[in-house]
Amino acid sequence: MTTPINYFEQMYAADADPWSFESRWYDARKHALTAAIAPARRYRSAFEPGCSTGRLTARLAPRCDKLLAVDAVESAVTTAAERLAGAPGVTVERATIPAEWPGGTFDLIVLSELGYYFDDADLDTLLTRAVDSLEPGGDLIAVHWRWSVEEHARSGDDVHRALAARPELARLSRLEEADFLLEVFSRTTEARSVAQREGLA
Repeated sequence: MTTPINYFEQMYAADADPWSFESRWYDARKHALTAAIAPARRYRSAFEPGCSTGRLTARLAPRCDKLLAVDAVESAVTTAAERLAGAPGVTVERATIPAEWPGGTFDLIVLSELGYYFDDADLDTLLTRAVDSLEPGGDLIAVHWRWSVEEHARSGDDVHRALAARPELARLSRLEEADFLLEVFSRTTEARSVAQREGLA
């Protein structure tokens, strides 16, 4: 079953930073790695569903002409919007994913610590909508915790296996640690490295 929205609302009601993003080196490092692994120097239009309080969003924003970040919890959206106030091209909104997926297309989509909260049907919807709205040649970054968590419907590795099984996506890079798995997929039949994109190889 998809984790109900009231679980997240209760988490944020008890603590404005329920996963300690503001203080943990683990998350600061992971966010830095997630932003750094994005293969393009700059993106025209990016989408980050499940943005929480906007710590990763702030890392992505300088690389994007436009960045849409959404979360289902109003208090998290408020915190993220305050953090990103004044950042050019950034929009923070409340939306429940995957049901309220935005229109338009993106050349970057970031799925950070999101996929394992969904049951089979909603995960399939999430990945289908992500692929369908990813522009040809666009990049999809996925990063997920690998340890077992009671509230998760599946493991982070299972989410990444589901992404790898999508025929429209080709894996460009992979960083595997005991704690998390971080991968970049491109919407193409053949992934091209950063050097290949710049004509160096």
